[in-house]
Amino acid sequence: MFKVGICGTIGSGKSTVCHIFEDMGIPVYFADDRAKMLMCSSTGLMQQICEAFGRECYKDGVLDRRYLASQIFGDDSKRLLLNSIVHPAVCRDFVLWAERQKAAYVIVESAILFESGLDKVVDKTVAVVVPEQIALERAAARDGVDIEAVRARMAVQMSAEQLVSKVDYTIENITLESAKAQVESIDRRIRDEIS
Repeated sequence: MFKVGICGTIGSGKSTVCHIFEDMGIPVYFADDRAKMLMCSSTGLMQQICEAFGRECYKDGVLDRRYLASQIFGDDSKRLLLNSIVHPAVCRDFVLWAERQKAAYVIVESAILFESGLDKVVDKTVAVVVPEQIALERAAARDGVDIEAVRARMAVQMSAEQLVSKVDYTIENITLESAKAQVESIDRRIRDEIS
């Protein structure tokens, strides 16, 4: 199965772009959602999290996100430890999911495509980008926070320029109409490549 990874900064509209692909019949794996699901359903992953951060991570089998966040907040080594447990599980889950799909190709959406290692299991990569001010305003409105809070979250992610330098395709998602046209162009190029 041919696999495409989609990444982008906060507020770039990765989900919107992925929904356009879905409307065209392309299955999309949303890595963040699946990671949350796996952390609550995969006994192996739950065991590893407990071993690393304590049994308090789960209450009656349910992940205590607030407790886990308190364990890693401000501690890069603990955050990296959690990532080293969760990211490989998500990569394995994505590959298994992809093999079950019946489309021309599949997509994995991840804000941290390169940091998580998902870029190693895909054939092509796409960055969704917008000017920083638009990204700040979109994310602040979506999350109900101020622009400075979004700016702080952006500071720990790869910049749009860094992403663009790493990917095969770029979508500038300023308007829905232009995003659709760019998605259709990339879809044609991918289909040409795999046919």
